Amino acid sequence: MYKQIGVVTGGGDAPGLNAVIRAVVRTAAGEFGMKVVGIEDSFEGLIGETKIRKLTTKNVSGILPRGGTILGTRNTGSFCKFVNGVVTFPTGAVEEALVNLKKLEIEALVVIGGDGTLAIAEGFAKRGFPVIGVPKTIDNDLAATELTFGFMTAIDIATEALDRLHTTAASHDRVMILEVMGRHTGWIALHAGLAGSADVILIPEIPFSFESMVQKVYAREKSGSRFTNIVVAEGAREVGKPEIYRDAGTSQAAPRLGGIGEYVREKIEQITGKEARCVVLGHLQRGGSPNAFDRMLGTSFGACAVRALAVGEFGKMVALQANEIVTVPLVDAIANIKNVSADGQLVRTAHDIGISFASPNTSLK
Repeated sequence: MYKQIGVVTGGGDAPGLNAVIRAVVRTAAGEFGMKVVGIEDSFEGLIGETKIRKLTTKNVSGILPRGGTILGTRNTGSFCKFVNGVVTFPTGAVEEALVNLKKLEIEALVVIGGDGTLAIAEGFAKRGFPVIGVPKTIDNDLAATELTFGFMTAIDIATEALDRLHTTAASHDRVMILEVMGRHTGWIALHAGLAGSADVILIPEIPFSFESMVQKVYAREKSGSRFTNIVVAEGAREVGKPEIYRDAGTSQAAPRLGGIGEYVREKIEQITGKEARCVVLGHLQRGGSPNAFDRMLGTSFGACAVRALAVGEFGKMVALQANEIVTVPLVDAIANIKNVSADGQLVRTAHDIGISFASPNTSLK
């Protein structure tokens, strides 16, 4: 049994992070008699002059409904560099962090993050330091778990945005484009598009053509619906063309996607002559209070992460599989991303009810 463990949040913020932290502290202290130390500003809090805070059941009281993370987070820094757009994980930072962990008498870590953060955690595990990962990404693209916390809240926000855009689109006979997050996968766009009655869904897994998209707009016009709602994931791309980036990135930051919604708006206006508008939802999907599901999932993940450490597991990640929380090897958890299947159930459902993916493939038009 460990006397003292640490908890760290990394990568982008997501609704439900504080629910995990609260569950870690309450389970560690109440069930296993462990002390908990919060590491601030992601792993950067373990470099140089360390930044930590003692966490008790008293000072995590009331944080369950709060968005963000009370510990702060980073998606750049000493542990992650980008060379020609490719992420690398310098070993020197991990070695320095391990020395500081020993000085701080932190015997194990609960690491909450997405694929990049968990790849750093795997570096600690490879050196024999006990680590349990907790999957966090609103993109829901970690293959080893059916759901990640933060995803359901992001869907709620995107769906509400589509509901609101629907009324203004219908009032003005416009084409309305909603750009949502989703770098490599279209889970948010797909779920929100289904729930929010989108007419066209554009996702990275199914390249689109403007010919197919315009056919959908004209078909709606012919049927008497003079407006069209389009939801597009930021990583969606036109057939034969690359993704659209706002900037090329630096050694400290990955290339940043953005602009696909405006690109679609301009082309639709040029081709159809219809008035079109684009709304980029951006970080609204990350912010604010987590919904009930993400509070419950984050709480379950946090409690199970501590329980896994208590029974001697490490180098693992907690995951939701078949409605049960299990542990899987970290190396497997970060090996692949979970993509939307072009012939999966949700895509088939969307096609069945008349939603277009604007694909040259006739079955998905």
